[in-house]
Amino acid sequence: MDNAVQIEGIIKRYRSGRSTVTALDKVSFDVRNGEIFGLIGPDGAGKTSLFRVLTTLLLPDGGHAAVNGFDIVREYKRIRRCVGYMPGRFSLYQDLSVEENLGFFASIFKADVQANYDLIGDIYDQIKPFARRRAGQLSGGMKQKLALCCALVHRHAVLFLDEPTTGVDAVSRKEFWEMLHRLKQQGIAILVSTSYMDEAERCDRVALIQKGAILSIDSPAGIRGRFGKPLWAVRSAEMYKLLCELQQDPAVESCYPFGQYHHVVLRDAEPEARLNAILRKGGYTDTELRPIAPGIEDCFMDLMKTG
Repeated sequence: MDNAVQIEGIIKRYRSGRSTVTALDKVSFDVRNGEIFGLIGPDGAGKTSLFRVLTTLLLPDGGHAAVNGFDIVREYKRIRRCVGYMPGRFSLYQDLSVEENLGFFASIFKADVQANYDLIGDIYDQIKPFARRRAGQLSGGMKQKLALCCALVHRHAVLFLDEPTTGVDAVSRKEFWEMLHRLKQQGIAILVSTSYMDEAERCDRVALIQKGAILSIDSPAGIRGRFGKPLWAVRSAEMYKLLCELQQDPAVESCYPFGQYHHVVLRDAEPEARLNAILRKGGYTDTELRPIAPGIEDCFMDLMKTG
């Protein structure tokens, strides 16, 4: 079996009184064995709903899906024995120690740390010095490492990680992703959701999702390669005024803040000349203008605009 996850037309709706919200709108894609697959989108895009459907915590309202070859509705018990799930919020027992949390989750799956040391050794060695510390007293990075360790204490075919590095420092995020790539080499399929675009670059393939619908699926390089438009970074001493003026200019197709710059796509055949004209006319000072290669976030913004 080449695909660890197969999803076809999954629909999920939430009902509250007379209103209905569609969280997942006919979502379809596959995830291969030994692949890191990223689900990329803002809060409320549907990432958590999809993970809960695939881990059998929610029933879909339509469509079909299989995890490790098992149907998510008919064979939910078998799926729960072969997947690991790390939810977005820290969900371990904060009053239990690191050692006690690991022991508890190992007992659920009738496993032990030593039996799966090849999977969790790199992570376990980092948290072992804190074995007697309560989970609630750990740093953000150590909490996530403990949660991943608990998710892996039983050997899983598929691992679901829902925004695992939110609120974690940059060094811990880097270490976390290095661990994921080592797990990938052991043939584990890893589905990870994130709103960090730099993490999307670390995935083998990504799906961009917004309002429950998939906008695009490809490798990070493939996503960037589809942009196909000249992109410019513009900066001045009056960024808010410049943003308003650029967004109102008929030659500007799109303009949005990006760090210390505005990223701009123009309809004009000579975008550099047009942008320089706008800067001169507005009397902007301390300006910078340069062409740039698009990142995944630029592609996401473009797809949201056109889709």
